[in-house]
Amino acid sequence: MSATAVRPATTTAKPGRTRRKAGAGLGLVAWLAGIVFFLPIAWMALTSFHSEADAATNPPSFAASLTLDGYREFFGAGGGASPWPALINSAVASVASTLFVLVLALPAAYALSIRPVKKWTDVLFFFLSTKMLPVVAGLLPIYLFAKNTDMLDNIWLLVILYTSMNLPIAVWMMQSFLAEVPVAIIEAARVDGAKLPTILVRVVAPIALPGIAATSLICFIFSWNELLFARVLTGVVAETAPVFLTGFITSQGLFLAKVCAASLVISLPVLAAGFAAQDKLVQGLSLGAVK
Repeated sequence: MSATAVRPATTTAKPGRTRRKAGAGLGLVAWLAGIVFFLPIAWMALTSFHSEADAATNPPSFAASLTLDGYREFFGAGGGASPWPALINSAVASVASTLFVLVLALPAAYALSIRPVKKWTDVLFFFLSTKMLPVVAGLLPIYLFAKNTDMLDNIWLLVILYTSMNLPIAVWMMQSFLAEVPVAIIEAARVDGAKLPTILVRVVAPIALPGIAATSLICFIFSWNELLFARVLTGVVAETAPVFLTGFITSQGLFLAKVCAASLVISLPVLAAGFAAQDKLVQGLSLGAVK
């Protein structure tokens, strides 16, 4: 009797230990992957606090003295150009284009998920197929259009371009998020007399807020990091932060510490936005993953 009573406990304990070991192994792998991805950022941050001579040593000197010269030069202390106009231009282009994308993508995703149109899968494929064209292939027509309409070196041209570039991926993402919204709630709001704008703003948007936050963050990052169009279509007035960053790379003199300082400062808005929205980002990216 006692031997029979012990056997079930032994057999149930082994799967538990196996799961704990597997969880510990996955946790270790996750930590190692996080450290590997974090090392370049840590290296860039450390290099930004070194002098140009110490930053250019090979092998690098970890015990070199720290200085803020790279940040002073980035902010124009040595007589260089101020980065604030470029940072403001990037903020305007990224935030404005993200807001426009949300305004356009929310009703489109609603039509493709909650109130599906005919052949909605073909519509989604069409949206995604627009991202398959290489960006450089459309550079010349867009440049000629901007030149003929006097839109060169205009920040609102970048807002329009970033909106059109991010809209397909935003519709694709938000369609899967809005598909998880209970239809019964929408029907109840419609019975109470709510119109479509009210349903989108007061019913659908709060439920799909994690997905909207994830979509907004991705669109913001794509817009903030875009370089090709900003490099070709802007000059002095509408110069963005990535374009301003490339001006530190010259064929004469040392620039590694200054570039690392500039890169860290320009990366801070993206890092801050990701950190502030990390809970919504995780919920949004996992929303709709499990049916």
